[in-house]
Amino acid sequence: MITGLFHLVWKVIWNTVVILVFAGLVFVGYKANQPMMVIGVPEGMTYVEFIRDRLDAAKTVKPSRCGWGMIFSLATLGPIYSIVYTSVAIHPDGKLAKVTASDPDIPKGVAGAKLYEVPGIWWGVVERLSWTMLGKQIQFGCQFRPVGLTDSANPHQ
Repeated sequence: MITGLFHLVWKVIWNTVVILVFAGLVFVGYKANQPMMVIGVPEGMTYVEFIRDRLDAAKTVKPSRCGWGMIFSLATLGPIYSIVYTSVAIHPDGKLAKVTASDPDIPKGVAGAKLYEVPGIWWGVVERLSWTMLGKQIQFGCQFRPVGLTDSANPHQ
């Protein structure tokens, strides 16, 4: 009897995790194929096209480890920063906000957001962080070529 109860609880937890992971993947897949909402991104460019363009641009950066290093940095640090920045934006008076440096990629005006608004806020942070790290033209560091819809980045042309 008690074993059956533990089994039921485990199944409910496991199925909930599977559903949440699947829903998260569907959400990311959907948003990644919508036009980015970041200032400076070419109009109509999706996140998938942006990443394809930046991967193509990383091949031309000298030294090549610089371009690939930036891609690797985004892949490793991006998920951490996106969660921290989203939390700081939603709870600006929290402990995490007090120890986090100010950054223009932290959204403003979303304090106390409802739970159903959080994924959209998080995705906006992901787009802004990606743009800041790989798309924004800067005078120091890796000199990626400007973002543009090239034939390799946009298979629909």
